[in-house]
Amino acid sequence: MGILNDDAVLIESGKNSGDPTMVTVNCPDESGLGSTLCRIILEFGLSITKADFSTDGRWCYIVFWVSPDNGSSRFDWDSLKNRLLSACPSCLGSYYSSLQSSNVSKPPSLYLLKFFCRDRKGLLHDVTKVLTELEFTIQRVKVTTTPDGRVLDMFFITDAMDLLHTKQRQTKTCDHLTAVLGEHGVSCEIELAGPELESLQRFSSLPPEAADELFGSDISSLSNKVVLTVDNHLSPAHTLLHINCIDQKGLFYDILRTSKDCDVHIAYGRFSSKVKGYRNLDLFVRGTDGKKIADSKHQDNFCSRLKEEISCPLRVIIVNRGPDSELLVANPVELSGKGRPRVFYDVTLALKSLGICIFSAEIGRHSTLDRQWEVYRFLLEERREFPLASLIARNQVVDKVTKTLMGW
Repeated sequence: MGILNDDAVLIESGKNSGDPTMVTVNCPDESGLGSTLCRIILEFGLSITKADFSTDGRWCYIVFWVSPDNGSSRFDWDSLKNRLLSACPSCLGSYYSSLQSSNVSKPPSLYLLKFFCRDRKGLLHDVTKVLTELEFTIQRVKVTTTPDGRVLDMFFITDAMDLLHTKQRQTKTCDHLTAVLGEHGVSCEIELAGPELESLQRFSSLPPEAADELFGSDISSLSNKVVLTVDNHLSPAHTLLHINCIDQKGLFYDILRTSKDCDVHIAYGRFSSKVKGYRNLDLFVRGTDGKKIADSKHQDNFCSRLKEEISCPLRVIIVNRGPDSELLVANPVELSGKGRPRVFYDVTLALKSLGICIFSAEIGRHSTLDRQWEVYRFLLEERREFPLASLIARNQVVDKVTKTLMGW
């Protein structure tokens, strides 16, 4: 057995223009690998049009058919391949595997990117777009606007390429930001975020009324739109889950991350192409003991959780914050501690398309009785075209943000 080679990930372009690209991953298996791969694909702004999934607990074989969300033909497929390869377990023995696991568990270095410039519409999304394209993950953000129309933005980021400690990577990042901001001018600084910067990451607590509205809403009516059938008779070794639901961005990721968090192992799966806006999925699963999920309580708990995560993976509301209006967006955090990819990107894109300026923004965590949530807070500037005191205008904002996040 040897070190994992490039053949573990193969990327093949579609035969015709506009056809999805086929990404094949063939490597040793590990718990939650499918969810990790889906997460990387989502981070790159790709939609999974269909997928085939097979694993025996030792080896994993997955084929994804993917397309860029924006339909662009220009895409860094080599970078995607490298990221997917980095997630694949090695083929070496147990000693190397344990050493590799200890390295993987080490949290990535956190950096503070700070810049100061003149404000304009769409500024925050344009900066977020640059950081996303450079493969940075935004962990926290503090955005403030001064009375003279300038902004001080502080992004706490991690680098998927693990090169931000180098002068070359830092210079490239600042150059890209300067090119995007242009005549608005920018002062850019990057430093390692040490303990002395922890106070800058603090997230102001949610008012109880806002938390109740965001997390206490009844989603039973939405869950009814997900049809989930359990069959323990078709396969001698696995439980079959058949899912029929509305298509949405990150659907396969939501299913795999929920299965991982619920200790349900997917041995075989097929994620079919959508038909009239709906998806059909067949998943052959088993529990941690390697057997069918025969216990009715376990079945009910897993199916209930899966329905909830499919029907409502994100929550979006607007609340009053003193005399101002605040947009709140929340998504559940994986048990691994990771939040959903590209939420900040999609929300700022939606607000930019509406012409709404963001006065301040924060990313933080909020805990409820059963889970932890990642919460995005945007203090919105009032516009004549969008008087946010109006219920109609607020509904328009919530609708636009929700559709952008869900890919509708």
